Amino acid sequence: TGMRVAVVGAGVSGLTATKCCLDEGLEPTCFEQSQDIGGLWRYTEHIEAGRPSLYPSVISNTSKEMSAFSDFPYPEDFPVFLPNALLLDYLRRYAEHFSLREHIRLGTTVVSIRKHPSFATTGQWNVVTEAGGKQTSDVFDAVMVCSGSFSEPSLPLHCFPGIERFRGQYFHSRQYKHPDVFRGKRVLVVGMGNSGVDIAVEASHVAAKVTISTTRGAWLLSRVFEHGYPWDMVLNTRFMSLIKTNLPRPLSWWLMNYKVNQRFNHKNYGLQPEKRYFLPLLNDDLPSYILTGRITIKPGVKEFKDNSVVFHDCPEEEPIDIVVFCTGYVVSFPFLEESVVRVENKHASLYKYVFPTHLQKPTLAVLGLIKPLGGNMPVAEMQARWVTRVFKGRAANVSPPVPQNAPDAGHTEWLVYLDTLASFIGAKPSVLGLLCTDPWLALTIFFGPCSPYQYRLGGPGRWEGARQAILTQWDRVLKPTRTRVPAASSSSFPSLLIVVGFLLLLAAVILGF
Repeated sequence: TGMRVAVVGAGVSGLTATKCCLDEGLEPTCFEQSQDIGGLWRYTEHIEAGRPSLYPSVISNTSKEMSAFSDFPYPEDFPVFLPNALLLDYLRRYAEHFSLREHIRLGTTVVSIRKHPSFATTGQWNVVTEAGGKQTSDVFDAVMVCSGSFSEPSLPLHCFPGIERFRGQYFHSRQYKHPDVFRGKRVLVVGMGNSGVDIAVEASHVAAKVTISTTRGAWLLSRVFEHGYPWDMVLNTRFMSLIKTNLPRPLSWWLMNYKVNQRFNHKNYGLQPEKRYFLPLLNDDLPSYILTGRITIKPGVKEFKDNSVVFHDCPEEEPIDIVVFCTGYVVSFPFLEESVVRVENKHASLYKYVFPTHLQKPTLAVLGLIKPLGGNMPVAEMQARWVTRVFKGRAANVSPPVPQNAPDAGHTEWLVYLDTLASFIGAKPSVLGLLCTDPWLALTIFFGPCSPYQYRLGGPGRWEGARQAILTQWDRVLKPTRTRVPAASSSSFPSLLIVVGFLLLLAAVILGF
């Protein structure tokens, strides 16, 4: 019999983990505590304990070509950014297409995962699961933890003096579903992540007043980027990545700062972040809502009073009725022993964000924890491809020479991370190699968007359709929006030659300094 692998959770990471196990001839059993697949992307009206919670208006932050699984492009008629229901539909098609359902046990909770007594030699795990009130214990050769990091809200009330005397209502963004609760109210949104900004924008349609309190500010990107192209197809290219990673950090920060401030001057809108790099937010509405007075940006909260709040560096009190804490989530693995994955200040000690650094055998992996600026699906899939090769003893680089402490994930460039894992399994595309054999593809790969299909051109898991998928990616982007004019033949993103010429000039200028 093959190697038995337990997969915890049937969301984005769990589905691709199950599929990659099958690709490598392993025997996956995927345990999902709820009654259906989809994880974060399966919207439910009621909030279930231990499960992520979406609000109905959530739309993907990354475009479909940049967030597809690498051997399964989105249908061409799907919109470029996906409402949550369509994303769920895609995940269901993926499960269907690769026959994953028969390996998934729904309504089954993983209670505990402990080292088997023979772990030192076999690397096996005892996995206890519960279904219908009955517990079962099984032995697995390896474990893939795909339970995500959006189930346990982080609500540090002790950081908000006076909250206990505040008479209004307050809740964590996880509880948010519909804007009706804000009707006619003065709303304060604390924290400025993607959810915070989304919720503030929605609230402002019905609320009397909306204020966002942010300590550190943020850069803001719009899904609709330069010339109306999706932001990630313009920014996440090998060419851009090369510039960003080879410039000295202050210069690279300046470049990004210049780019994001072209749309609007962040200082004038009270948004300019302090001088260190963290992930930009994605929102298409905030600047115009600030400009039209529907949303006001304020500094961090100093303290709450009975019916009002005081901000740092602002003497006057601001009356408020309702507070939404958009303060993020805590990463937790209730079914694992503390010693297996140590979580300190929101970071787990994991090699490449995947393998616990101090296990004698690399037979347990955590997927989908890293959130770089780019699509999560290709990242989870690449992690799964690497992990399943490691389980089989086929991939390089598992025991790190020194345990690494997870640095700020914001510094990990999406493309660089994908390339690193791809090189471990021999699936990283060689632009120079292709330049000789397939120059058009090479240029498209280097100057065009780094779409996930690039990682299926060669190596284990090579997919015949990869080249075609790359050369037609812009067609699938334009199809759903060019609905009033007949679709032209394959229009390669603004005439590639002009772009290439301009970029070579730019490269000359940069290297010239």
